[in-house]
Formats: sequence, structure tokens, C-alpha cells
Amino acid sequence: MIAIMSLLVVILMSILITRVATIALTHTGLTKASAKFQARSAFSGAGFTTSESEMVVNHPVRRKIVMILILLGNAGLVTAVSSLILTFIKQGDSASLHVRIVLLVAGLVVLWAFASSKWVDRRLSRIIERLLKRYTDLNVTDYASLLHLTGEYRLAELKLTRSDWLDGKTLGEARLRAEGINVLGVERPDGTYIGNLTAETRLHEGDTLVLYGSIEDIKELDRREKGYWGDREHHEAVREQEKVLQEEAKRDRAAK
Repeated sequence: MIAIMSLLVVILMSILITRVATIALTHTGLTKASAKFQARSAFSGAGFTTSESEMVVNHPVRRKIVMILILLGNAGLVTAVSSLILTFIKQGDSASLHVRIVLLVAGLVVLWAFASSKWVDRRLSRIIERLLKRYTDLNVTDYASLLHLTGEYRLAELKLTRSDWLDGKTLGEARLRAEGINVLGVERPDGTYIGNLTAETRLHEGDTLVLYGSIEDIKELDRREKGYWGDREHHEAVREQEKVLQEEAKRDRAAK
């Protein structure tokens, strides 16, 4: 019985640890889905094989969180395996083994329900956020929710090529905001990052743009090429955005 309880406690602690790490990673700028994947990967020792993982290990705060997860994950795995072995060591008759199996399965079902409950997730997240804010210097601002990164709008990177419509243009000439796309920063090929952009900032082949806007709008911009047709697509996108703004203005007036 003690071994079963120990195993269930280890699993519960693992759930809580990965939940805390997910929220902490979210507050460093990752989306909730990415943060959850990275936290579980680090804790389970599955490893990092995606370009997104480079964003984690190259960020000092994220790297510290991941290192703690790896250490705790290794300790938790050893404890869980030991408890599991002790659970099924023959003690008494076969009936007691059946009881232990039923208790273990029931406990796992309860923990699964706990881990997948949205109600629990919301309240647990609030508690964890308060604790992080009180006992750490981590900036507990959920940027993913703030920017609606899980909805229609996203942050995206766009690397320019010579044939791209934006190549050679200034931000003032491109008028991307008129299309509903905001340029948050530009990384030059030599690694220089420009965060304080002006209308005179000129874009060149090899630049990587950090964009915020509608997923479809960014995809359309990525496909757009230089020349007459690219200019025409830009004007059409501006007109579409004007319609969107008019509809939003109508809804805003109706709400008042």
C-alpha cells in the first residue's frame, strides 16, 4: 500500500512540476502549447529536436527552467520505477495483488482526471502565478494570451529573399500596418537586431522580420513577389483591411 501511495504521490508531483514549468515558460514569451511540450520533453528526458528548442536553450531564464526540470525528472523517474517495482513484489496471496492493481489503476484514473480538468487548470494556474510573482523575479505576464497568439493572430518570422515584394522597400513605403500587419523588429543577416523601427527603416534580402498579424495575411505577404502583381495584391490587402476596420467600428458603436 505504501509503495502505491508513493508512486501516486510521485506522479502527482510530476504533474504539478510540469504545470509550474509550463506557466513559467509561458511567461517568458512562449505560447502555452509550446511551453507545455517543452516542459514535458525536458522533464521526461525525451530531448529537444526542434528549432523551437533552440529558442529555449538560448534564453537564460528558459534554460534555467529546463535544467531544473531535467534534474527533477531524473530523480522522479528513479523514484517512480522503484515504487512500481515495490508495488508488484509478491506480498501475500494473489488477492492482495489484485487489490493493489485495482488501487493503482483507480489512483491513475483520478490523477488523469485531475491533470486534464480545465477547471483545475484555471485555478491551479492562478495559484502558481501568484506564487511565481511573490517568490521569483520572473515577469508573470502571459504574453501569449495578451497578444492572442492562440487565435487568429500570431507572431511570425519572415525571411526576405531577392524576389520578395518587401525587398528594397522602407517600412513607410510598404505600409504594412495598413494591411493589418505590424513589424515588431528586424534582424539583419549579420545578427544585428533593430527593435526601434521607423518609416525610414529599409528592408533588404536576408533580413528576418518579426511580424504580428493575422495568420492568413502573413502567409499572403510571404507569397507576394516584386512587380506589378505584388503592388496590386498590396492595394487589395489594404482595401480588405479597411473593410475589417469599418466592421470593427460598427461593432464598437453597437456595443456602446
